[in-house]
Amino acid sequence: MDAELQADRAALADTVRRFAESEIAPNVETWDDAGEFPRALYTRAAELGLLGLGYPEAFGGTPASYSLKLSAWIALARHGKSGGVLASLFSHNIGLPPVVLHASDEIRSEVVPSVLRGEKIAALAITEPGGGSDVAALRTTAKRDGDHYVLNGEKTFITSGMRADWITVAVRTGEGRGAGGISMLLVPGNAPGLSRTRLAKMGWLCSDTATLHFDNVRVPARYLLGDEGSGFRIIMSNFNGERIGIAAASLGFAQACLDEALAWSRERRTFGAALIEHQAVRHKLVDMQMRIASTEAWLEAVSAEGDVHEAAGRFNAPEWVAQVCMLKNHATQTMQFCADQAVQILGGMGFMRGTVSERIYREVKVMMIGGGAEEIMKELAARQLGWL
Repeated sequence: MDAELQADRAALADTVRRFAESEIAPNVETWDDAGEFPRALYTRAAELGLLGLGYPEAFGGTPASYSLKLSAWIALARHGKSGGVLASLFSHNIGLPPVVLHASDEIRSEVVPSVLRGEKIAALAITEPGGGSDVAALRTTAKRDGDHYVLNGEKTFITSGMRADWITVAVRTGEGRGAGGISMLLVPGNAPGLSRTRLAKMGWLCSDTATLHFDNVRVPARYLLGDEGSGFRIIMSNFNGERIGIAAASLGFAQACLDEALAWSRERRTFGAALIEHQAVRHKLVDMQMRIASTEAWLEAVSAEGDVHEAAGRFNAPEWVAQVCMLKNHATQTMQFCADQAVQILGGMGFMRGTVSERIYREVKVMMIGGGAEEIMKELAARQLGWL
């Protein structure tokens, strides 16, 4: 890593740490109880340049490589200590890239700047009640009617679904089943016929998650992203960035669990000694650090390789996609292991609401499912490696 990138990463991580420690972590319990966090947090994150990280300057963003962005993702997870905040505050990072890459100049100018300023919220809607990982089988339809598309169907498990102002929706514009008939449409959140149902969850309590209902929703045809039938390719490309982000956040959450467990081990005394003086506890902490270190090294390597591929315009290089899939699994497994060990070290306190490890323990499963379930990641990796 060159000295300039290292300095930029350190400065960014410090900015994010201070923001997370002062404006997120102290409020997470209150926001979890409320089921959402204030919209003002978007504006504050935008003022610090966090919402625009990785987006073109023309829209108010700051271009950034994977290698730079991951320092922000890790710090937000480690010091903000809330997957719910991370998921909704940055839901535009999965909803907005298809707009930036595939919308017309007019639509990009209409949509992107206001989201990066924190004035509007963007979300992505792919999963349906009848299927999740089988994207090619989605059933929500968009029929062309003059200069509009008419949408009918449902999407579920949509992050920021209750209050998103712009929703990037995967729809079927072609006949029958299969990937070839899928397109992407940008749907205004205030479109008549769009209704939303809030979902109750095990974790991510302050992230508003919803089922979206489309009942003859008319969307101007100018909101089509790319060409009709190109949606599956857009979705698959979009997943790479999401999965690296999940891996980076999982590393940060694993570090947060270790931070809490280590501090508790030094303070808590049993049988006349601090917990950390007991070999069994020390070994748990070392096992956590070992997995964290391996995840960090792999994340650095995959991010650096991704930057090379992006610079060359190779957005879906097979071997790199395979690495992303395997990294996502490894990182979320590291998070799962560290959350489990931290709760065990904290004992009864680890089972109490209000501890970091208890929250992360509840949130780890969605990290192992979202962006592609663990089993799907293994299968995709095998195919990208040419084993099938």
